[in-house]
Amino acid sequence: MVKGANVGLAALSENVGSVVVSLGWSSSTGEGDADVSVLLLDADGKVRSDVDFCFYNNPVAGDGSVQLLGKTPTADGDEDRISFDLDAVPAEVDKVVIAASRYGGSRFGELDDLRLTLADSAGDGLVRFAVQDVDEVSALIFGELYRRAGEWKFRAVGQGYASGLAGLATDYGVDIDDDAEQNGAEAEDPAPGAEDSGPDAGERSTPAPAQSGDGGMADRAAGAEPAAGPEGAGAPPGPAVPTVAAPVPVPKPARRPRTAKKKVTLPRTARKSLADNDAWRTARLFPVSALKSDRERETRATSVVLSVMAQVPEFGRRLTAGFGAPAGRMETFTEVALAHGETPRRPDGVVRVERAGKLWTALVETKTNGNGLKADQVQAYMDIAARRGYEAVITLSNDVALEGSPLVDVRIDRRRKHKVALWHLSWAEVVHQAQMLIRHEGVGNAAHAWLLQELLQYLQHENSGCHGFQNMGAAWVPVRRGIDEETLCQGDARALEVIENWERLVRQVCLRLGGELGQKVLPVQRTRRGSDPGARRTELADRLCEQGRLNAEIRIEGTPGVLGITADLRTGKLRTSIEIPAEGAGYPLARAKRLVRRLSEAPADLHVETLVDGGGAGPRGTLERLRPEPADILPKDGAQITGFRLSLFKGMGNGRGSAETGFIRSVDDAVDRFHAQVVTHVETPAL
Repeated sequence: MVKGANVGLAALSENVGSVVVSLGWSSSTGEGDADVSVLLLDADGKVRSDVDFCFYNNPVAGDGSVQLLGKTPTADGDEDRISFDLDAVPAEVDKVVIAASRYGGSRFGELDDLRLTLADSAGDGLVRFAVQDVDEVSALIFGELYRRAGEWKFRAVGQGYASGLAGLATDYGVDIDDDAEQNGAEAEDPAPGAEDSGPDAGERSTPAPAQSGDGGMADRAAGAEPAAGPEGAGAPPGPAVPTVAAPVPVPKPARRPRTAKKKVTLPRTARKSLADNDAWRTARLFPVSALKSDRERETRATSVVLSVMAQVPEFGRRLTAGFGAPAGRMETFTEVALAHGETPRRPDGVVRVERAGKLWTALVETKTNGNGLKADQVQAYMDIAARRGYEAVITLSNDVALEGSPLVDVRIDRRRKHKVALWHLSWAEVVHQAQMLIRHEGVGNAAHAWLLQELLQYLQHENSGCHGFQNMGAAWVPVRRGIDEETLCQGDARALEVIENWERLVRQVCLRLGGELGQKVLPVQRTRRGSDPGARRTELADRLCEQGRLNAEIRIEGTPGVLGITADLRTGKLRTSIEIPAEGAGYPLARAKRLVRRLSEAPADLHVETLVDGGGAGPRGTLERLRPEPADILPKDGAQITGFRLSLFKGMGNGRGSAETGFIRSVDDAVDRFHAQVVTHVETPAL
């Protein structure tokens, strides 16, 4: 493609629901790099919030539709890959801007062979765009994905900003704090004659960098190299920062050309065991047999996870990128004593990442076996982190965090210049990231693959205590009883607790299924733009009191529809379903026969319902009845068929936990059965 050209993706391939964009460049000196960023814009050309700005410290969009996959070595240098799930991009997003920026005063003119390539979900290349004439710019828009008449199109842009990342981000509505004078850093001045896109390019002033704990986006934006604090961490601004003498430069050895390496994943089939019988146990790097107490489980789990994070860079980066950590050398520690009043505190772990002489530090507090986080403990670690200039506190437990619903109530003095971020990880998320790497995407060498395999064996063992969300809470039984007796009233706080835990369970189902399939699996929330999560959950709680049902939808990448889950607390039944469109040529009877033929291996008790034009109810029946008579599913009045709804029903567990008879286990089993026996048969083009 040439600069300014555009093309519709649907005209190039049928597999454009998900695409991968790669940005590449090379350098004649072997040095030089840039950071990729993506902005999701509404109809006004602005981000809806800062969450819509994906960069090296926020690699995943808030809705999961965009993910920065990191660098891949090629024969010509490096390529940065970005995954786009276009089907999951919110409807209010009209345009997606794909850009990159340089830092430390560097310009794109110092790099060679600037290029963008776009591939479909099958890996077939669709678009290639070579970018030229960008000598004086330090931020560059490579291209745009945008909607036009319900179709996604791509435009080759190739325009830049001399004002760097700050100028690009500010133009699209991203907030950047102005603390340049207190930081002692200076923003870059636009170079004369530089090409600058945007309606006010001639009048734009470069925002100064922000001093905060969000990973140093502003340091890059300003082109300034950050300095280490007095304790080796990123310290809060202040006048008493000692000066460190610059080290004597050491000549670097000549670099060999980089070549792509095949990544290592687990084999599809396990090798035959050499054991005499099943009673022999394989020796494990991380044993679980000696674990007897919750304290032992917490200590062992923390050490296991942190050690693998440090030894497998791909894994450590996945877990910390969303928390503001830069991409750099990582070291992890356990049982570190930190002064706090008369008694020193010992966080379960510490994570440190070093890049360009700056340290990013996070304290880690771990819980296992369903134990809850303690607010006073987390508060103490927040205070310690603020005093020492650390960037974050990370909590790790079986619970799943929800937007707008914190797990622990902590307060930090927001008047402090250095802000400490509080983040949460679920053990289910840790398992998910390990599964994605070892089973689907691969890691750099066999030793890393073995370490991740041992980590998974440990975390998934019943004695580890790292089993993710496994309790619907104390309100579960009273709410079920109130619905059964019709005594539950709207506004009951217990119903809201059940709704929150239901949302946690659905998120964990997505993590587990996504890790097993190697595909994006995301919860679907049909809410209006800007709606408050708390207000949405309150509305759902009132609906639960009125209807007695819990509803959820999840989107599985590559599936023609969304998978619906309904738990009817009145009847004790779980319903899993999917709606598939009935597009394409052919008579109605031919479509019905194709559907029955495709579902030849599906359960006989699968319910099939015809969807007709206008939203009216169509014929329905079980697959067992339709196999000999497919015509029974056709509307008798000749109404236009728009699709089919496929559903399975199963009994719902009563207990609030994850035991065999528990509700959580029954939901997991229902989703697994429906996906394996139904969804896998309808992942082909529409009927």
